[in-house]
Amino acid sequence: MSSVLQRSSPTRDVIDALRHAQKPSLGTPAYSRWVNRPLARRVTAFAFRAGMTPNGATAVSATLSAAAIALIVVATPTNAVGAAVALLLAAGYVWDSVDGQIARLTRTGSPQGEWLDHTVDCVKTTALHLSVLVSFYRHPSPDAPLALPLVYTLVATVLYFGLVLTPKLRPAARQMQADGHENPLRPWLLLPTDYGALCLVFLAFGTRPLFSALYGAFALVTVLLLLAAWRKWWRELRPAPPAASSPR
Repeated sequence: MSSVLQRSSPTRDVIDALRHAQKPSLGTPAYSRWVNRPLARRVTAFAFRAGMTPNGATAVSATLSAAAIALIVVATPTNAVGAAVALLLAAGYVWDSVDGQIARLTRTGSPQGEWLDHTVDCVKTTALHLSVLVSFYRHPSPDAPLALPLVYTLVATVLYFGLVLTPKLRPAARQMQADGHENPLRPWLLLPTDYGALCLVFLAFGTRPLFSALYGAFALVTVLLLLAAWRKWWRELRPAPPAASSPR
């Protein structure tokens, strides 16, 4: 693809190429599928034409996310702060998709780049919930129980670990079975596990009772989905039965 598409190619051509190079959307939650990826394609087109590398996009994503997390830690919770946090987190999530899209578009993906992307995602996921814990501690309220972000940190980390590791351990035959059709409700049922949807929850950061209720609801659904995922993954990782020998 990169042998035909040049950095100077029109933006429309780059977006069309990105659409064809997009990862399969099967199993992707609603926000990531219909909001984040389309936005990232447009950002990627400009980043590609500007000569940005996948690791450069990862650095932008990490910087935006770090700014949001720092703001949660140091700022007094207000509606304005919540809007800024949500915007920074959502922008960071867009750039998190941009790095992979640039890699696929230019065919420059590498184990180092994948490792960097996964490491930044892991740090971001953990630090985000720990920053909420610090904010709850610095601004105590009956509507801000410290146990909530602690539990969410644990659940989100374990879920991320499973999502990364399970496909690498799943037998090839079972991997093919998992690539079939999906229930049309699945993208919406998975929405509470969608990092992009969680970014929007911070719009309510300045209204502590509402934020805690939304944040807690996301945490609860994530716990339930993690338990269901564990059961599903355990079945998928069982060794395939030996093939029956054909009669002579």
